[in-house]
Amino acid sequence: MNKIFEIPLYAYERSPDQDADTPVRRKVVVVGAGPIGLGAAIDFAQQGIEVVILDDNDKVSFGSRAVCYAKRPLEILDRLGCGKPMVDKGVEWNIGKVFFDERQVYQFDLLPEGGHEFPAFINLQQYYFEEYMVNRVRELQAEGAPIEIRGRNKVLKVEEHGDHASVLVDTPEGQYTLEADWLVACDGATSPIRAMMGLDFVGRIFEDNFLIADVIMDAEFPTERWFWFDPPFNKGQSALLHKQPDGVWRIDLQLGWDIDKEEEKKPENVIPRLKAMLGDDVQFELEWVSIYTFQCRRMETFRQGRVIFAGDAAHQVSPFGARGANSGLQDTDNLCWKLKLIMDGTAPESLLDSYDYERIHGADENIMNSSRSTDFITPKSEMSRVLRDAVLDLSEVHAFARPLVNSGRLSVPCTYDGSPLNSADALDGPARTRPGSPCPDVPLGDDFLLPKLGDKFTLLTIDADAPDEIEESGITVTRLALSTKNDPSQMLKERFLGGAEAGVYLIRPDQHVAARRPSYDDNLIRAAIRRAIGKE
Repeated sequence: MNKIFEIPLYAYERSPDQDADTPVRRKVVVVGAGPIGLGAAIDFAQQGIEVVILDDNDKVSFGSRAVCYAKRPLEILDRLGCGKPMVDKGVEWNIGKVFFDERQVYQFDLLPEGGHEFPAFINLQQYYFEEYMVNRVRELQAEGAPIEIRGRNKVLKVEEHGDHASVLVDTPEGQYTLEADWLVACDGATSPIRAMMGLDFVGRIFEDNFLIADVIMDAEFPTERWFWFDPPFNKGQSALLHKQPDGVWRIDLQLGWDIDKEEEKKPENVIPRLKAMLGDDVQFELEWVSIYTFQCRRMETFRQGRVIFAGDAAHQVSPFGARGANSGLQDTDNLCWKLKLIMDGTAPESLLDSYDYERIHGADENIMNSSRSTDFITPKSEMSRVLRDAVLDLSEVHAFARPLVNSGRLSVPCTYDGSPLNSADALDGPARTRPGSPCPDVPLGDDFLLPKLGDKFTLLTIDADAPDEIEESGITVTRLALSTKNDPSQMLKERFLGGAEAGVYLIRPDQHVAARRPSYDDNLIRAAIRRAIGKE
C-alpha cells in the first residue's frame, strides 16, 4: 500500500509571526493546502505576491479523492509549473463507454481533434497532485519567491475589517493572530471559514449515497471510463470504473439513500460487493474506502469584503463529471491576476465583482450539468426510470438517443458570456473563441500557443498589423504575431479566424479572450484593455 499518506510534507515549524508583539500583516493568506489552495498560492508567488498558506494538516490527503483532471486545468497547472509531472505520472484517457445491464450502449471520445499539447483527461490520485504542488512550492522557495506553507496551523476564527482580515490560528505551541490584506478561503466543502462567518450554501442535496473504493489489482480493463446503469453486480443501481497509476482502480458503487454509512465502509461489506463486480478469481487489496452524498450547491456570493472563497468552499457538485477540482482551479486562475492588479493599484477593487460574476456563472453551469447528470443516474420516480431506461435501450442502435445519455457531463472550460470585462465582438469568427472564451491551444511548429501567451495581457494578431507593445492604464500589452501562412495544419485559422481573413485578439492573463476584431484599431483596443481591468 502507498505510504505517501503518512509522510509530513510541510511539518510544523514555529514562525516568527508567533512571537511578534502585535499581529503581523501579510499580503495574502490562503487557508487550505489542497489542490485549490496550493494552486492559488503558487499563482500569487509566481507573480511576486507574498503569500502564506495555513493548513491544519501537514500531509497529503488520504485516498484518491479527486482523480480526473481535464485538459484546461492541466494547461493552467502547466503555467503554474506542475502540469507536466502530473501528466507524466497520470493515466491518460479520452474514451468513455456506457453499459446498460451487460450491454455496451454508447461510446464517446472527449478529444476527437488533434493539435493540443495536453490530453482530454488524466486520472491521478489527489495525494500525488498535492505532492507535486508542494514540490513546486519548494522550488519557488529555493528561487526566492515569497511563499510559505505552515502545517498544523488551524484557523479558529476569522474577522473581516474592511481593509484587511484577521485570523486566530492554533498550533502545537499555542495560538497567535495573523492579519491579511486578503484572505482566500480554500478550506473545502465543509469550510470552517464559511461557518465562522455565518455563511451557507443554496442548492440541493440529493438523496443517494455512493461507495468509493480504491482497489489495488492487476486487471485487463482498458484505460477508459466505464459506467454501468443497472449492472448485474449492483442491480437497480449504477457503477463507475477508472484506472489510476500504480495498479490502483477507482470503483464507485451506488448504494441508495437509506443506508448505515459506517457499516457499508467496513471491509467485510465492501469486499463482497467488489467480488460480485470483479469475480471471485480476481485478487485485490483495498487501499481506501469512503462514502459520499451528492450535493449541488453554492454560496450566494463568493466574496465577503477581504475574504474570498474558491473551490469546494464556494461551490459543490456531484463527482460525476469531474467538475469539482477542475472548476476550483479555474476559480483561482480567474482570481489571482485580478487581485494582483488591485494590489498594484492598477485596477479598482470593483474588478473583483467580475470574479463573482464569472465564477458564479461557471458554478451555475456546473451545478446545472451536475444536477441533470444526477437526475439521470438516480431517477426519482418510476416513470423517470422507465424513460431513462428507454433512452439507454435506444442509444444502442439509434444515434439520436446518444446525446440524451447522461452518465456525467464531463468538465469543460467555462466561457464567460455576458461578462462585464468583455468587449463587443467585432469579428465574424468561430464561436469557440468569442469574447469570454478560453483560448484553445494550437500547434506552432515545435511549440504550442498557450505557453507563448503565459500569464500576461497579450495582443494576438493573425495576419494583421499592430504595435509590438501597448501601454494603457498601467498595463503593458505585448504583441504575439502569427500568420496562417505558417500554419500547415490550418488549426490556427480554423480555431481563431473561421472564414475571416485576419483577426486581432486581446487575451487576458488567464488566457480568456477579452476582445476580438478583424483589424487593429488603437482607440478600440485601448478601450478594451480598460474594460478588461474594470476601468471602462
